Amino acid sequence: MSRPQVPRSGAESLSSDEKELETGSASGDESAHERRSGEDSAARDSGSASGEESDTEESEVRQSDEEQEKQESPPHYKESGVNCLPRCEHCRNENVPKEQVTPKRLSGEKYLITLEGEGTYQCSVTGLIFEVTQAVAIKYSVLSWSKYADLVGKAWIVGGPLFDISCASATALTSIEFPHSLCLGDGDARRTFKVLHVKGSSAALEPPADCSPSHVKWLVSSLSPVGPVMQAEEPVLYHGAVVLYKVVDSHPSLLFRVYVATNNDSFIKDISRAVKHSNKKFIKIDKPPVCQKLLQKGKRYRLVCEPEAEVNPEEIEFVDGSLLKLKSYIEVYLEKPDDFTLSLVELESDAIVWKAKLRESDWIHHDQNKNKQKRNAVSVKRRKPTNSFSEDEEHYWKKQKGSDTADGVQTRSILTDQQLIMIAKRFGGEWKEIAIECLQLEMKDIHQIQAKEEEVNIQKFLMLNMWRDREKSNATAQSLYNRLKDKASYDVLEVLEGFLAQ
Repeated sequence: MSRPQVPRSGAESLSSDEKELETGSASGDESAHERRSGEDSAARDSGSASGEESDTEESEVRQSDEEQEKQESPPHYKESGVNCLPRCEHCRNENVPKEQVTPKRLSGEKYLITLEGEGTYQCSVTGLIFEVTQAVAIKYSVLSWSKYADLVGKAWIVGGPLFDISCASATALTSIEFPHSLCLGDGDARRTFKVLHVKGSSAALEPPADCSPSHVKWLVSSLSPVGPVMQAEEPVLYHGAVVLYKVVDSHPSLLFRVYVATNNDSFIKDISRAVKHSNKKFIKIDKPPVCQKLLQKGKRYRLVCEPEAEVNPEEIEFVDGSLLKLKSYIEVYLEKPDDFTLSLVELESDAIVWKAKLRESDWIHHDQNKNKQKRNAVSVKRRKPTNSFSEDEEHYWKKQKGSDTADGVQTRSILTDQQLIMIAKRFGGEWKEIAIECLQLEMKDIHQIQAKEEEVNIQKFLMLNMWRDREKSNATAQSLYNRLKDKASYDVLEVLEGFLAQ
């Protein structure tokens, strides 16, 4: 099957002479199952038509937007930075409970999961499911598919993340279930899925033991890079995700990168790596990423911004870029730093695939505020603080300027509620992982917090408050900074550095 053209964003294509994977176990007469494509309902517009609104009306509009975003965010999305594959209306229901286990994160982006005995366990971060016969420790990491692109034949497409898995007692690990990113509909996925098992410079296609709406089960033969692939037959429907990044600089204008991707951890990791190694500095915008309508290979989509902004390219043809080293993206440029709404729309049906309201509080961070303060320092007349903080945060900074600490050293003061909420607002989807890895909270603590409070920012605050209660007199900005410096985002560390500079 010929490959579709890559969207206009500089993504590179695979070579036309890419080798077909040779395997004795793969059958040539297998056929793909049919999938239902169904139409999803379009998302409702949450904008306000009033030209002159009171503060109360603006607050009501903001609250309405937040409520809609909560409705648009599916319950299956995990905020750990890795996406849990959602079940859509086309997928079969699956209600087989698995014991959730939170892994320990090691250096080199590896995970370690320690299982206490025989049973079936699911990693709460990656979605991997392990079946073991005894107590065992398993190490694993998410790999990039592009590194192994030459091993994926033209008749096959990526079905989900690629993992490198190792286990000291290999015989104790009997099966692994890999999360996949395709919508299976009501078909028999076992006739279409295979598991690509990398062995040195070659690979084998091995049959799955079973398939579900979210996972491909594989009986362990040996441990090395392994992941699900699928026969490349039309139509291919994907559970999708939209990932947002904003350029960080001193300019008052706004520049964003918008990635439209399959909900595939390997793909998401490649995007994060590409942004990290760019010559520009970026922050990730924390918005519900999962698309509400399935993405289809070859279909065209456009990104709409309200109010109008420069969008380049305005339209893209969707293709799974898991095998491409360069990831395609859309740039959005706004001259004025005002609130705006982004919508991804399917051209064929005009259906809204994904939508998010972006506000100033989503991208504000301290280095921009410092740049403005430096420019204002040359003025003799004292000006009002820049609008880089929300009203509550601005009030807090004013209050802090007039307050004194016992010894004059801010780093020795216990963090206040106001400070914790400012930090909480800067955490993105990785906050649960940070709570467990950096603050030594347990998964039961997070479940307790979520049961008590529905609002995400308050959940993050309660996480920090739990840490503060435990640390007591050591719950200082310096102590928290030391714990988070190797893991937290640029935004969070900037807030803490601001406290340390007081």
